Amino acid sequence: MKIINQVIKLTTATTLDFIDLTERVKRIVKKYGVKDGVVNIQSMHTTMAIIVQEAEPLLIGDLKKTLEKVAPRTAKYMHDNFKIRTVNMHDNEPVNGHSHCKALFLSPSVFLNIVGSKLQLGQWQSIFAVELDGRRERKVALQIIGN
Repeated sequence: MKIINQVIKLTTATTLDFIDLTERVKRIVKKYGVKDGVVNIQSMHTTMAIIVQEAEPLLIGDLKKTLEKVAPRTAKYMHDNFKIRTVNMHDNEPVNGHSHCKALFLSPSVFLNIVGSKLQLGQWQSIFAVELDGRRERKVALQIIGN
């Protein structure tokens, strides 16, 4: 059995950027020759999710509108009150309470099957990293386990 760890580095463009990772993940699975197993695809950030969804532009627009309704950028969040917040602060701390609240409704990772050397995805399924904050350098960790 093989256990392979790989990191994909990304630069996101904007809030609610949907980045299709499907082909990159497929190439990595192929590169390591895993015939049967699983791959875990995990965001290494609290304000970026990993989802499996259809890569259809109108649907992506609908998903963005839904996420914005769930946790609007214009709402007030205690996380953004730097006068009283004392935990996990750093220079240039962003105002991003909305991003963390959106993340509550999504997953930081997906776990997918590898069967016959291929990712087992449905006809319309694609793997997306979803930027919930703003333009950033990001990392997505993959762990592939199989034969």
